[in-house]
Amino acid sequence: MTTVLLVDDHDLIRHGIRRALEHEPEFSVLGEATNIGDAERLADELQPDVVVLDVRLPDGSGLDLAKTLRAKHPRLGIVILTMYAGDEQLFAALEAGASAFLNKDAPTDQLVAAARHAAASPETFTARDLGQAMLRRSQPSGPVLTQREREVLALLAEGLSISALAKQLYVSESTAKTHISRVYEKLGATNRAQALMSAVRLGIVSRDEQP
Repeated sequence: MTTVLLVDDHDLIRHGIRRALEHEPEFSVLGEATNIGDAERLADELQPDVVVLDVRLPDGSGLDLAKTLRAKHPRLGIVILTMYAGDEQLFAALEAGASAFLNKDAPTDQLVAAARHAAASPETFTARDLGQAMLRRSQPSGPVLTQREREVLALLAEGLSISALAKQLYVSESTAKTHISRVYEKLGATNRAQALMSAVRLGIVSRDEQP
């Protein structure tokens, strides 16, 4: 028998999760909590195999609760539910030590599968969109500048004129203008100031590097 503690401040959601899990003979819900304080106390008292918890709780973040529970109970399975299942929330759940991450709109069979995973392998992480999320994180976002274009951008940030920039790069002024035009195009800018502001916003240039 896999024992479960439910943590959510919405009665209907808790009751729905209880029904879904207890429909399976392997699960038994030992208790329910509506806030972080009660959840910590019940986790200590009941020693469940799995905790299913919401990200947003009245007295704090379910992610912070997950970190606390993971530190105190290393073998505890932690399933995090949320209405906002974007990449940022997914990786936050992973970093918090969760075993599984699930959208509240997910079908019952996915909830049951997440609870089973959490019970069997609490120290590993699963999420329906994990592979795609990791792929998106590994891919560069925003414009990709070549090494030469980055050099040009750095010289623009130093305030060099086109003539001085060309001499610095050992190219003609015509070639320098071509490089600058390409930088502007990739950054969606029409002048030096716009290019630098765009580069700062995208993290390509820090604010300290601006002239």
